[in-house]
Amino acid sequence: MRPFLATCLGAACTAALALPLAPVFAASAGGARPVAQAPAAGPGTASARDLPGATQSLPLQGLAPTARRGPVQDTAPPQAQAVRELPPRTVRPFSLVGVVWDDAAVPFRGRAQIRTRARGSGLWSGWQDIQTDSDDAPDLGAGEGRGAAARGSTAPLWVGASDAVQLRLTPADPHRAPSVLPHGLRLELVDPGPETPAVRGGGPPGTPEAASSAANAPLAPAGATEIPAADQAATQADVSVAGGPAGAAVHIGARPRIVTRAGWGADERLRENRFVYTHAVRAVFVHHSATGNNYTCAQAPSVIRGLYRYHVRSSHWRDIGYNFLIDKCGTIYEGRAGGVAKAVLGAHTLGFNNGSTGIALLGSFGKAAPSRPAVQALGRLAAWKLGLSGTDPRARTPMISTGGNLYRKGLTVQQHVISGHRDGFKTECPGTLLYADLPAVRQAAARFQGR
Repeated sequence: MRPFLATCLGAACTAALALPLAPVFAASAGGARPVAQAPAAGPGTASARDLPGATQSLPLQGLAPTARRGPVQDTAPPQAQAVRELPPRTVRPFSLVGVVWDDAAVPFRGRAQIRTRARGSGLWSGWQDIQTDSDDAPDLGAGEGRGAAARGSTAPLWVGASDAVQLRLTPADPHRAPSVLPHGLRLELVDPGPETPAVRGGGPPGTPEAASSAANAPLAPAGATEIPAADQAATQADVSVAGGPAGAAVHIGARPRIVTRAGWGADERLRENRFVYTHAVRAVFVHHSATGNNYTCAQAPSVIRGLYRYHVRSSHWRDIGYNFLIDKCGTIYEGRAGGVAKAVLGAHTLGFNNGSTGIALLGSFGKAAPSRPAVQALGRLAAWKLGLSGTDPRARTPMISTGGNLYRKGLTVQQHVISGHRDGFKTECPGTLLYADLPAVRQAAARFQGR
């Protein structure tokens, strides 16, 4: 999800334990911007201290440039560069990292690299690049700020359980280092909680948990951790759930099994309470999460909880940006709350979030190919979701841009019904190798619909 142009389950962390490396600036430390607290728990819900996960936010604005000469132990050119560096810091455990700054309209022009220390073994990783241009984004004026302006942000990177971090920032023009880095830079370290968190179910009436679960009625009972698969005949009834005429026969793929937000352990108190809907879904935009491929299928729920917390707490979005996510084993997950059969407004393709749904495959597919189970699951999910509005996956559909870096606001664009992110925004997303699979995905989805 990289443009060619420059885009706490629980309470905030306190100061880190005093350990041999330099101490961390925690959210409550002097000079650090506090991480907003979740709303107070409703009747019968878990208290903040019962909910797993946290976000540490380290200020980076005051880092002094450090002159480096010679090779920098990575692919950087062997020449003098003005580098701003956060020295190795021992921190509280985390698994996902990203960098944010104050103004989403200001690009990060340069390179961000991270290395981390594995919790348990104490081994340091090599330097890894963080994708500095994150292009998943809400539409302008969509009100994603939850009362605060949306922040600029890099793509997050999944690094696995870690307890120390080192960061290197290299401006695109090292001679102008003080002026080219955005204001308010912060390193966000996200702990998604345990790999298998306790399932809290639907919650009592009136709670965010209950509302999220109820949005999927009657596809699954309250508190369900998954929406079961249904054959093609039974799936015809889903059309009325999506708002279509009851009893209307359409070409629709069999409903695949979908893990609900309760199933992947979403803390519903993090997101904004309201659900926002768009027009009937007539297009799918395919993404990769750009979080890397170093995760196991058992860790996929943790990766999703990390993305959720990063989108909401760090980037100031209403909820996780994607409508659905798919892991390398082909498991499908509910993303943004509001009901999997409904036209929930996402924050995934700036300019074309209206009338579309965003499906992200967990991973990075610029150089690595997506797994066969993941691509097959993409076709089955698209066949079902597009079938709810009677849409042919092989077709094109007119969409009006709300403004982006590829199409101006108000321009009508004939988009593929199944498009890659790069079809609506100037970006590398969903990665060259996943994008190359989309023609076959369109054909497979049409077959699943019986066309």
